Amino acid sequence: MKASGFVHKYGDNVDTDVIIPARYLNSPDAKELAQHCMEDIDKDFVKKVKPGDIMVADQNFGCGSSREHAPLAIKTSGISCVIASTFARIFYRNAINIGLPIMECSEAAKDIDSGDEVEIDFDTGVITNKTKGHSYQAQPFPEFIKEIIAAGGLLKSLKK
Repeated sequence: MKASGFVHKYGDNVDTDVIIPARYLNSPDAKELAQHCMEDIDKDFVKKVKPGDIMVADQNFGCGSSREHAPLAIKTSGISCVIASTFARIFYRNAINIGLPIMECSEAAKDIDSGDEVEIDFDTGVITNKTKGHSYQAQPFPEFIKEIIAAGGLLKSLKK
């Protein structure tokens, strides 16, 4: 499995209230949630994001409440993977549960900039910054997580 796209970069402690503001949580529609993804810190995100793009952040990405709406809004917006130095544990689990690939790699998170073109090989864990010509090594996904992501989430993988 691979992902490739352009980067949207954020800093430390991006919480779930910023990823999808609470005022939109009354909608169960993933497409509607995606229309408001990141709007409180990047009002142009939904205009700039293209299918396959990659989100990069520093430490503690996805902190705050345990809502699944946050990774769902990111995935539905078109983001193919989130790379961060660290993730809040509940966000990490929720992301995998809905089939959003996320990778922890401090070196990549620090070196990659907004607009860089990045490719990720989920089988090897290699993240390649095509813009800068740098590569970084993240932990590859175990087979069972690759199966969950490939199926589109935990519930879909269980139905198989």
